[in-house]
Amino acid sequence: MGPGPCGRLEIRPVPRLGLYGQGSAGVILAAFGCAATYWLRFVTAAPSWAGSITKTLSTALLAVSAYLSGAPALLVAGLGFGAAGDFALSRPGKLAFLAGMAAFAIGHLAYAKLMWTPANAWQNWPYGLVMLALAASTAIWLIPRTGDLRWPVAGYVLIITAMALAALTLPGDQTATAVGAGLFLLSDLLLGIHLFVAPRRSLAYALWPTYWLGQRYILLGSL
Repeated sequence: MGPGPCGRLEIRPVPRLGLYGQGSAGVILAAFGCAATYWLRFVTAAPSWAGSITKTLSTALLAVSAYLSGAPALLVAGLGFGAAGDFALSRPGKLAFLAGMAAFAIGHLAYAKLMWTPANAWQNWPYGLVMLALAASTAIWLIPRTGDLRWPVAGYVLIITAMALAALTLPGDQTATAVGAGLFLLSDLLLGIHLFVAPRRSLAYALWPTYWLGQRYILLGSL
């Protein structure tokens, strides 16, 4: 609102805040604060509601930022299911773990649909072969160690491999999205080692920033 011609009062539309506007930028800053707090205080601590809420907000606020920025619905969905997965994996028990795995699997499928670019299907085929070899080797050394979770874990490995292959078809101007997908894949690999092979505090400290930055880069590159 402001003065128009001849001193008359004129109403002007207020532009929507985008990724770098105050609204969305503030949400991103809050998400970073939650992620840093979880990493410093809760990443190796026993399950607690404070830790669960902090962890969930770290990704949920990224989903809010994506929505405020007018991001594609698949991106908002991927981040939203990621937040649901974060909450479930922060709670104790096998059912919570399975719920978290299911939420992340749905999020990966949303990302795969978002990233898949048929016109570029063969542009990085050598890297695709490497990805398939990595998935096969992971199945060989990881899945036998997962006990009665072997089938859910095997299905999850297939889904995240599909997301990674879809990321290889992205156009060259979406490097940030591809980097985010790679970091997400790395964090899941570290999580598998931490849960089923060699639990280490160092792995816990490494996988959380790898995961969160993966989500952040996927958001950054998809807008």
